[in-house]
Amino acid sequence: MNKILLDDPDKIKKIDLSDELKLIAAFPEQCRSAVNTGRSLKFNGSYSGCENIVYSGMGGSAIGADLVRSYLMHDACIPIYVNRDYVIPKFVSSRTLFIASSYSGDTEETLSAYGLAKKKNARIMVITSGGKLADMASKDEFACIRMPSGYPPRCAVGLSFFLSLFSLIKSGYADERAGDIDEAVGMLRALRDEKLSIGVKCSMNISKQIAMAVYEKYPVIYGASDRVDSVAIRWRGQFAENAKHLASSQLFPEMNHNEIAGWQNPSSLSDGFVAIFLRDAGEDKRVSKRISITRDILKKEDFETMEVSSAGDSALSRMLSLIYIGDFASFYLAVLNGVDPTPVDKIVYIKRKLNR
Repeated sequence: MNKILLDDPDKIKKIDLSDELKLIAAFPEQCRSAVNTGRSLKFNGSYSGCENIVYSGMGGSAIGADLVRSYLMHDACIPIYVNRDYVIPKFVSSRTLFIASSYSGDTEETLSAYGLAKKKNARIMVITSGGKLADMASKDEFACIRMPSGYPPRCAVGLSFFLSLFSLIKSGYADERAGDIDEAVGMLRALRDEKLSIGVKCSMNISKQIAMAVYEKYPVIYGASDRVDSVAIRWRGQFAENAKHLASSQLFPEMNHNEIAGWQNPSSLSDGFVAIFLRDAGEDKRVSKRISITRDILKKEDFETMEVSSAGDSALSRMLSLIYIGDFASFYLAVLNGVDPTPVDKIVYIKRKLNR
C-alpha cells in the first residue's frame, strides 16, 4: 500500500496541497543561484582580522550556518560558533564577525541577539529576505545579504548555506574551492533525477525506502561528529516540520559513551524504533568501526536499522547529498502520514501567542 502511494504522483498532489515538492526538487538550482549571488558579494575591509565568527539564527535560518561550521571544521583558522538564543556568548566583542541570519527578518531571538552584538561593537552583517532585520542593518550601515522571499525558511537551505559560506569567503576566512561547488551542484541534479525524484520507483528510491521504514516508528538518526553532525540535525528538523513526525539525533563517538546503553528500555516500545546511520566516506576509521559494532548490537537485539551513504567526491558533495536524501525522505514521510508538508501550525500558533 505504501509503495503504491509513493509511486502515484496524482495521489501525492492531493496531499502536498502547497506544492512543497516543487521547492525540494529545485534545490540544485537554488544552490546554483545562491553561488552566483555569493560570488558577486563585495565587502569593505571592516570585516577582516576577526578572532572568532558567530552566526545567530533559529530553525531553518540556523541550519545553513551549522552546515558551514561542519564543512569548514578542518579548514577554519578561527572558531565558528552557531548561536540559537535571545542572548549571545560573553566572548562576543569588537573582534567578532557576527552574522545574524533570519529568513523572514523578524525572528525575535535573532533581533535580540543582533541588538546585543551591536552593543558589544561586533562587526555585524545580516542574511535575510527583508523584515526588521534588513531595516536595522540599513539604518546601522551594516552589510545586508538579501535572499529572495517566498520560501518556507527550511526550504531556503541552499540559499542560507551558500550565502553564509560566501560571507566568509568574501571576508577572507575561507577559500572558495570552485571545483567542489560545481561538482556538488551537478551531483545534486543527478541524484534528484536518477534516485530521489517522484518518478523514481520505490525499489530504486532511497528516500522513499527511508520513509517507508520510518512510517509509524520513531527514527533515531546517528552520524559522525565530523561534518555529518549538522546533517543529522537537519534530518531531525525536516522530519518534524515536513512530516510532523518526532525524531531524535545523536553523534558518534559520543553515543557509544551513553546512549547505546539506553537501547534496552522501555522494552514495550522496542518495535517502535528505527536507527538510521548516516555514513560518509570521509568519516574517521575508528568511528566507522564504532558504527559497525553499534549496528550489529542493535540488529542482534532485533531493532530495525538502516544505513544511508553519502554521494560525491568532495566533502561538500557528500554533505549536501545526505541533506537532499533526508529532505526528500521527510517529504515522502509526510505523504505516508497524510499531512501537507508545508504548514507548521504549532510553530505559527506559538509565534502568535508570543506576540499578544
